[in-house]
Parts: sequence; C-alpha cells; structure tokens
Amino acid sequence: MANGGSGEFFKGFLFGGLIGAILAILYAPQSGKETRNEIGKKADELAGKAREEYEATLDKSKKSYASAIERLKELELLAKKKVDDVEEQVQELTEKGKETVEESRTRLKRAINAGVDAYKEEKEEKTTKKKKA
Repeated sequence: MANGGSGEFFKGFLFGGLIGAILAILYAPQSGKETRNEIGKKADELAGKAREEYEATLDKSKKSYASAIERLKELELLAKKKVDDVEEQVQELTEKGKETVEESRTRLKRAINAGVDAYKEEKEEKTTKKKKA
C-alpha cells in the first residue's frame, strides 16, 4: 500500500512539475526561440527524471518479486517438511494400532483357549465322577 502511495505521489509530483515548468517558461520575458529551447531542456530534464524513477521502481519490483519467490520456496519446503512429519506420525500410529490389535488378538486367543481347556477339564472331571459312581 505504501508503494502505491509513493508511486501516485511521484506521478503527481512529475505532472505538477511539468505544468509549473511550462507555465514559468511561457510567462518568462524571453523570445520564442529561447522559450522553445527552455521548454525542450525542461522536457528532457523531466524525461530523464522519469526514466530514473522508472528504472528505480523496476529494480525495486524485481527485488520484491525475487524476495516473494524466495519466500514461497521457503514456505514450500516448510509445507513439505510438515507433510513428511504428519506422514511419519500416521505411520507410527498405524504401527501402534497394528501392535495393539495383534496383542488384543493374542489375548483373546489365550482367553478362548483357557476357556476351552477349562471346559474340557470340567467335562473330564464329570466323566471321571460318573465312572467312579
């Protein structure tokens, strides 16, 4: 916003300077040839200043563009790093989830086997008691 304001100020300054120079030359007590020479000099002078300002603004724009591109590259690298970190965390959570599921499966199998063994033992005890009786 500040760059746009200074550009507008400069345009107004040049335009005002040009009008002021023309009016000063036109109302100066000189001959027509001298006035035309003076107008030409002032026009060349203002054109030179405008060219200098244009080049300075162009240089500043190039620097701003390069800075913006550099910042975008930094942000891209940062985003890639964040994505890699998140992928790593997801992988870790997936592995932990697999381990937890496997542990739960193993415990369930042991519990079922213990229940089946207990059932078989009880059945054998009943069968043994019936044979003794």
